[in-house]
Amino acid sequence: MKTALIVYSSNTGNTEKVAYAIQLGLEEAGVQVTIKKPQEAADVDYFSYDLVCVGTPAIQWHPTRQMDDFLKAKMAAYRKDGKIKPSAPKVVGKNVLVFVTYSGPHTGLDEATPAGKYLAQFFAHVGFNIVDEWYVLSEFCGNEENSTKGRMGDIRGKPTVEDLQKIKEDAKALASKI
Repeated sequence: MKTALIVYSSNTGNTEKVAYAIQLGLEEAGVQVTIKKPQEAADVDYFSYDLVCVGTPAIQWHPTRQMDDFLKAKMAAYRKDGKIKPSAPKVVGKNVLVFVTYSGPHTGLDEATPAGKYLAQFFAHVGFNIVDEWYVLSEFCGNEENSTKGRMGDIRGKPTVEDLQKIKEDAKALASKI
């Protein structure tokens, strides 16, 4: 049976909704899923999973502090264990999905992309295959002006039930590729 780890950080619940939609899709495809927040995942070993899904909201083109601290600690541990090698040789069968929620009252997707690329690099350095990066438009919770007058238009209520269903179906399809 294929296995997956989902580690996510969520400030307002948007990224958490996406994480659980991914979990449902993977489980429907027969993948055994473990889901954790960064503060619960210090002892996990990425190498124990076929797929690692890592998600965060983009905050001024960066991941959350919790996610950043978690990834840096893992990187330090893997460096100490000798798992980071020159030229980052690929580790067969080890895959990563990066997902980032964003609202974009200022520049939209352009604010989220750097956070996703940053997350991916932690895994590329240990040789994992980055299977995809998903960027999910989400409501700017607690600020109607930023949810209605930003570059992305009226994003109240995002991700919607339909958005989450599509994420679930995309995760189900992804499972067949790992």
